[in-house]
Amino acid sequence: MLNKYARALFTRIFTPVARLLLALRLTPNMVTVIGAAGVSLAALIFYPVGELFWGTVVITLFVFSDLIDGVMARLSGKTGPWGAFLDSTFDRVQDACVFLGLIFWYFGAGDDPVIAVAAGICLVSGMLVSYVRAKAEAMGLDADVGIAERPERMVATLVFTGFTGLGLHPMVLTVVLFLLAAASIFTVGQRIMRVRQQLHPGPVSGTSAAGE
Repeated sequence: MLNKYARALFTRIFTPVARLLLALRLTPNMVTVIGAAGVSLAALIFYPVGELFWGTVVITLFVFSDLIDGVMARLSGKTGPWGAFLDSTFDRVQDACVFLGLIFWYFGAGDDPVIAVAAGICLVSGMLVSYVRAKAEAMGLDADVGIAERPERMVATLVFTGFTGLGLHPMVLTVVLFLLAAASIFTVGQRIMRVRQQLHPGPVSGTSAAGE
């Protein structure tokens, strides 16, 4: 949903930045790598020491590179499978680092293992959301459904983590993370059913097993 309604707005906002970066001879893939490195390092440096607000600020600044590289690719005519693959791969790295940073803090000095567990479930379930879609597309199928896609998950995580750093009661972050985990698990189920419907149209009448 965020992609659908926000992409056009952000494209207009970041087009001048994208043109400037292209003029400086940066490529979309360079910006992808720089942005991913910035998000990952910020999450693993700031969050584990409890700097949740400033960590979120730095992460958010680098997150915009995920939009800028796409605008740069379209302006330069350099869109292609390699850039899409690189972008998708580094998205997973960034997500993992954000949740790992929270896990490190709350299993450590943050002393709230419940939040740490919630972040861990978010990490695993979020990866499953992406994996199921990627596996389906590799099989020539469509699994682009669900209530918890990546932009929604990351916006909610960063917003409430940042506010927690400003004094919001940690229980709010706990609830948000568990809700995100539940939504991600539900999305995995939606995508699995979507794939099954394409492979076996009609009501469920039996089971089958297959290995990878």
